[in-house]
Amino acid sequence: MERLSKNKLRQLLTFTKKKNRDEENLFLAEGNKLVQDLLPYFKCKTIVGTTDYFERERFDCATECYIATREELERLSLTRSPQSVWALFERKNYQLDFTAIEQTLSIALDGVQDPGNLGTIIRIADWFGIENIICSPNCVDLYNPKVVQATMGAIARVKVHYTELPQLINAMKNLPIYGTFLEGEFIYDTPLSNKGIIVMGSEGNGISKEVGQLVNKKLFIPSYPPNRTTSESLNVAVATSIICSEFRRRK
Repeated sequence: MERLSKNKLRQLLTFTKKKNRDEENLFLAEGNKLVQDLLPYFKCKTIVGTTDYFERERFDCATECYIATREELERLSLTRSPQSVWALFERKNYQLDFTAIEQTLSIALDGVQDPGNLGTIIRIADWFGIENIICSPNCVDLYNPKVVQATMGAIARVKVHYTELPQLINAMKNLPIYGTFLEGEFIYDTPLSNKGIIVMGSEGNGISKEVGQLVNKKLFIPSYPPNRTTSESLNVAVATSIICSEFRRRK
């Protein structure tokens, strides 16, 4: 372990830009808990931390370790409240296993573009034991630092794939494809399977027409009490949590 030099700091600052992280197949994580949660699952290229961090935490699996001041970490940080540790990890590229999708419950995201929502949905999937999330190509990037931060480490246990949803769904013969619609059946009165794909739409537009035509099990989350004036809709991450909870409650 060595002191962070000015030259090394300048080099690491280049990775605060998405283009440079993409070229090196790296992603950025900040914060003690997040970094510690990721270390057993991802190969760590670089850790930069305070003296206090290195005195109390495990870091032996990182290729490079540098001691930095709070001011240097503030320069590297992409958050409003810089943490005591900043790290670069190598990305993982998962192969989409169609057999696994057919035999389990998965989530498909159609155009979800808010980083906080994607990160929270990954965390929800982790909580409810859903191992695969399939994103349409126009979803936000999994390795966006705000997404990584919002997962709270769940990115290590949930496989996230990007593919065209219509092609995927058409390849799934006889599999229930669930989605939420205003004209759907009350989720609490509808039989639910422990296999299938739960499709969740974008924050502004919901499920796209092309994907919606392939949903064969339309659901509706009712407000309470019935016929009372309420908010127009639920946040996509909140709706995902309610749906996943109901599926697992029936298991």
